[in-house]
Formats: sequence, C-alpha cells, structure tokens
Amino acid sequence: MGKPIEVTDEKFEGDVIGSDLPVLVDFWAEWCQPCKMLAPTVEEIAGEYKDKIKVGKLNVDDNPSTATKYGIRGIPTLLFFKGGKVVQQVTGVKSKAEIKKIIDENLV
Repeated sequence: MGKPIEVTDEKFEGDVIGSDLPVLVDFWAEWCQPCKMLAPTVEEIAGEYKDKIKVGKLNVDDNPSTATKYGIRGIPTLLFFKGGKVVQQVTGVKSKAEIKKIIDENLV
C-alpha cells in the first residue's frame, strides 16, 4: 500500500515540482481537526493511486515558506500538481469520491 510522503520546504522542488508523476499535496497542521478528519482519506488515495500519482503531506507550521508561496489561507488544502504546475485546488474536508474525481479528471 502506498503511503503519503512527507514534503518539506527543502524537498518541495524535487519531490513535487520535479516529479515525473502528478502530485497531490495535502497542506495540514497538527492542531487542525478537519486535517485529522481528512488524513485517512489521503492515505487511502495514496494507496489506490500509488502507480499513477505521488501523494505528499506538508505541515504548514513546519514549512511556512511553501505554504506562503502557494497562498494557503485555510487548511486542509489539497493542491494537485501536474508538470510542476498547480492544476487544481481544494480547501476543506472533501469526500474520497470528490478527491478521486479531481484526480481522475487531471490524469487524462
């Protein structure tokens, strides 16, 4: 089963922007209850799409420069990167079906 990778400010360029695969990044924080509600869904998606996309988690408290660069105002926020560019952004807790729809639309 695939697991989300931990993304940091230092590794963001290589792990996300330079990735051959599309990347879903979950911007979250330890104190955020909605983030904790979304976490199991993000883990399931990492497993289900392990050969198609990379899934990363970025703690906004530990990595403020990346969160600021992408204008993250509320968490949880999911950014979907393809070819190093943001192609989709979703803020708040979403259902697994909603997240899968976004991924599937952007995989074609």
